[in-house]
Amino acid sequence: MSDETTGLIQENEKLPLRLQLAFGVGHVLNDICSSMWFTYLLVFLHLVLEFNNWEAGFLLLVGQVADAIANPFVGYQSDQRDTLWICKYGQRKIWHLIGTICVLGAFPFIFLPCVNPDSNRYVQLFYFAVFIVIFQFGWAAVQIAHLSIMPELTADEHQRTKLAATRYCFTVISNVLVYFVSWVVFRCEDGTERRISTSDAPDFQIIVWSGLSVGILCTIIYHVFVHEDSSRFDDHHATEQISLGVGQILQKVRYYQAAVVYMSTMLYINLTQVFVPLYLHETLTMAASALAKIPLVIYLGSLCTSFFVGTLNKYLGRKVAYVMGAVIGLVGCGWINLRSHTPTFTFYEIYAVALLFGCASAIVLVTNLGVTTDAIGDKTGSGAFVYGIMCFTDKLSNGIAVFVIQDLHKTFPNSEYYGHVLTFVCGGALILGSCGVISLSICKTSKPNYTLITD
Repeated sequence: MSDETTGLIQENEKLPLRLQLAFGVGHVLNDICSSMWFTYLLVFLHLVLEFNNWEAGFLLLVGQVADAIANPFVGYQSDQRDTLWICKYGQRKIWHLIGTICVLGAFPFIFLPCVNPDSNRYVQLFYFAVFIVIFQFGWAAVQIAHLSIMPELTADEHQRTKLAATRYCFTVISNVLVYFVSWVVFRCEDGTERRISTSDAPDFQIIVWSGLSVGILCTIIYHVFVHEDSSRFDDHHATEQISLGVGQILQKVRYYQAAVVYMSTMLYINLTQVFVPLYLHETLTMAASALAKIPLVIYLGSLCTSFFVGTLNKYLGRKVAYVMGAVIGLVGCGWINLRSHTPTFTFYEIYAVALLFGCASAIVLVTNLGVTTDAIGDKTGSGAFVYGIMCFTDKLSNGIAVFVIQDLHKTFPNSEYYGHVLTFVCGGALILGSCGVISLSICKTSKPNYTLITD
């Protein structure tokens, strides 16, 4: 087998295009499920199953907490050589495969009514919670396995950024696919507009299985063309220089700083994904097709921007690129607060806001992944656990934020509520993330190219 697919690409060596693309599609199944989870779960629970705010928020919180707990567990196990006897297939890839099986076995049931829809509401909550926990464990396993193999494929900082950008490009394509299918499904044949109702459960299944079919194909491509060198993984543990213990990781300030950036970035991206559809439905009273069109515009903006993020990071550095993305996002947040009441907002301006959100998401997410790989540096033997810590903060904070926001809605039942959430909560997350990136830059004492790989 060739070095380009098994070994670590050394610094200043370019990654083969085939390897970049195969790596990029390895997270498509997760991306499709994530798009459905964050964009349509609350919509489905509220408007189709008629769960109240607390119940819908509770189920999303259960999923996020399960995901948060699973991430460091999977990350730690993925870094251990003691489990290599399970399969010589590859320590990262075997977890990717296990996670894929869990996702495919549980996710379709989340967007189906309970087997006995007349059962007690608490029984229904338990029913959905079981499938959500299985799905989130699988989702975490796929994500950690996919992220932790990235720094092992190349030692070069800019090549890692290119991998992150490729990964995000396919994330955007996955979301565009979901929203395009949703737009086709939700629109009326006679051209009239309608809103989501209890009769739309079969439509959500069409969207789910359309996405899963593409995700399965992409997962097969990933497993066929990306090969993991188990002998090199074993060397991580034989050489202390490229592997850190849990205690050593928890003692290093840079990982906490990177975690703040990761958590804040994912808060912005996930909260916009969750609350934009509810904002369109409740605040702007737009038709069902808008719940697909506006997110579609967001991700088309992300797709166009993703091609330039690597260049921004290379020539401007992490700090400037991230702050630039945050400023673009803040403009969108402020636009919602200042212009939502105007007559032209729902006809024209909402699309401009969606483009700003999309551009900001692409810049801050790809830069954020670069910050994390920089923090890992050459300690790739501990990469999965570091990503587990990052994802733990992300999932837990998102779950708590959504639950609190949903629970507070009964205290503030006005129609402007979700607009304020998008303005102040999402805007606040961008500000916090910018502060985290700046703190990393200030505390850096080594190379001026923002490579945090020294100890």
